Amino acid sequence: MAIPDYQTVMLPLLKFVADSLEHSLREAIDSLATEFSLTEAERTEMLPSGQQAIFNKRVGWARTYLKKAGLIESTRRGFFRITDRGRKVLSDVPNRIDVNFLEQFEEFIEFRSIRKDKSHLEEVGTNEVDQTPEESLESACRKLPEGLASEILQITKNCSPAFFEQLVVDLLVKMGYGGSRREAGQALGKSGDGGIDGIIKEDKLGLDIIYIQAKRWDGTVGRPEVQKFAGALQGQRAKKGIFITTSAFTKEATDYAAFIDSKIILIDGVRLAEFMIDHGVSITTQTIYEIKKIDSDYFTEG
Repeated sequence: MAIPDYQTVMLPLLKFVADSLEHSLREAIDSLATEFSLTEAERTEMLPSGQQAIFNKRVGWARTYLKKAGLIESTRRGFFRITDRGRKVLSDVPNRIDVNFLEQFEEFIEFRSIRKDKSHLEEVGTNEVDQTPEESLESACRKLPEGLASEILQITKNCSPAFFEQLVVDLLVKMGYGGSRREAGQALGKSGDGGIDGIIKEDKLGLDIIYIQAKRWDGTVGRPEVQKFAGALQGQRAKKGIFITTSAFTKEATDYAAFIDSKIILIDGVRLAEFMIDHGVSITTQTIYEIKKIDSDYFTEG
């Protein structure tokens, strides 16, 4: 089955501690993973940041919400147990415990008013309501670059061919090619050979040269254009080339580039915009958000 959202985890988690014994979060995670029949891949699937397992974090948030509603309580560092209120809730045999259910408790309402989650949840879609705050933030962070990439690509298409060639060099230098910006700029356009717009060093030492084709096009790039570039490489006895365009490549073009001996990397408009975002070309940072958590070691008394 799919990884359950944190609200779906709430009732099973409360039932898990119904024995009134104290339990650790790790115990709860392992038990609930078995109850939900999660595969090993589902248990270890990470958030986009790659720093935390999705299921572990969802169990953690379910525990936080139950605690804020007074259904469970902390007993010592990393351990918790059910409260009298929690036992009362289970005795009523609820079908589901979620955010709406917990809003019957004043402590939880106060907690929510402090975090201002309610206004946020009213603004997002149903699927996002089931996400933990970290997941909602990371989801938003994934969506923002999509709009930014589209805007970058549109602006780039309106640039002059000469500016686009300079943009390509800026990007390649940021990616680690070409040594200094000055050296890369001098190399641009010096070959004068048909099908080649410029050359750039593969590394800062200049151990090899990469030939560049940079086309600010609206239509798709087909096999003939890539084949012409490959022929130009052969004329220079070159083995490596980068073909960058603001549009897209046809399947015949990509198949041809993969088949020939020369190593030609094709970068279409979508990948170009993604690389520009990743390497900070033509963009600036507007806002930085920090996610903070408790330093448990600070509260460890010696």
